[in-house]
Amino acid sequence: MTGRYPLRHGLQVGVVRPWAQYGLPLEERTLPAALREVGYETAIVGKWHLGHFRPDYLPTRRGFVHQYGHYNGALDYFTHERDGGFDWHRNDRENREEGDATHLLAREAVARIKQRDRAKPLFLYVPFNAVHAPYQVPEKYTLAYPELKGNRQIYAGMLSALDEAVGQIVEAVEQQGLTSQTLFIFASDNGGPAPGQVTSNGALRAGKGTVYEGGVRTCAFATWAGKVPAGSIVNAPLHIVDWYPTLLKLAGARLEQDRPFDGRDLWPTLVSGQPAPHDEIVLNITPRSGAIRVGDWKLVVNGQIGVADGEGAPEAGTGGQTKPADLPPVATDKFELFNLADDPGEANNLASQKGDLVEQLKTRYQALAKQALPPKARPKPAGFRTPRVWGEPD
Repeated sequence: MTGRYPLRHGLQVGVVRPWAQYGLPLEERTLPAALREVGYETAIVGKWHLGHFRPDYLPTRRGFVHQYGHYNGALDYFTHERDGGFDWHRNDRENREEGDATHLLAREAVARIKQRDRAKPLFLYVPFNAVHAPYQVPEKYTLAYPELKGNRQIYAGMLSALDEAVGQIVEAVEQQGLTSQTLFIFASDNGGPAPGQVTSNGALRAGKGTVYEGGVRTCAFATWAGKVPAGSIVNAPLHIVDWYPTLLKLAGARLEQDRPFDGRDLWPTLVSGQPAPHDEIVLNITPRSGAIRVGDWKLVVNGQIGVADGEGAPEAGTGGQTKPADLPPVATDKFELFNLADDPGEANNLASQKGDLVEQLKTRYQALAKQALPPKARPKPAGFRTPRVWGEPD
């Protein structure tokens, strides 16, 4: 079963908020920690987003030798603040370098490549804040899109700045003569928000904050000269958590661990065209909604069907940052069934025609729902005082 990470930690209805008194549980083995075991130098340049309420939860305590960037999402790109608290750090200490966040992260990633320990392989994780809200970018990036207006124009400019930054990282690898030894992975964590207003998800239904394909199906690519077939296309359903066991295996890291793997090795699918490595993909299971995919079939659940109470939690997938107006209306059908091979736009609900299949998928969904922890996410507590610097005591 794939994609159960949020269910095991109560993170199925939102990200770790700035004010949260929890984070990724300390007993979880992280990818950088596992790679350090086999001699990698490890660095994070960008957004951490896995908790900062105690020092033990910070990146340099969770496997990263080097850290640069911010702990929270929805960062102001220019002031580097979130909710009035400063959020820019180097090696988990306050850092006052000025500039646009995307530019600073690109510069740091390039420096990390050039200054790497040449006696060790490098794992460089670069989770840009872009193109996440707030919609901000230096004006010169918007000038190329005069036909667009408002946030749509700014978003396009943000995407151009991100593209430029990725290009700088790739160029640094090339200049160091490391291209043939480097696996590049690029992925997005969700579909575009406010489709039609800010973004476009093409023919896919809805967008970020939903379990429809416009919210969960994203573009990704991997390239490694001589390893990944150039120009190949993979249509088999894969999940971002599949990279964890895949990279451990490629690096020769230990595969035995106390906690279960949420993902499966995707390498045979990527390089040899083999079928997807898992029986099902959990898209989400919350107290109010969710979805599960099995092969080409996808069951969308609207409303509670015996999941633990989550009263008071924000809606699924919003991260506490997506305005309700950005989300589509709740479907009137309690169950929606789609064949994604024939209907990737999810226009044809087949639930009434295939009741037996709905029951089968619903049974699998309910069994997984019983394993889920209650959602942890809560609104900002009354009287909460934003610290001067996130992750540091005042």
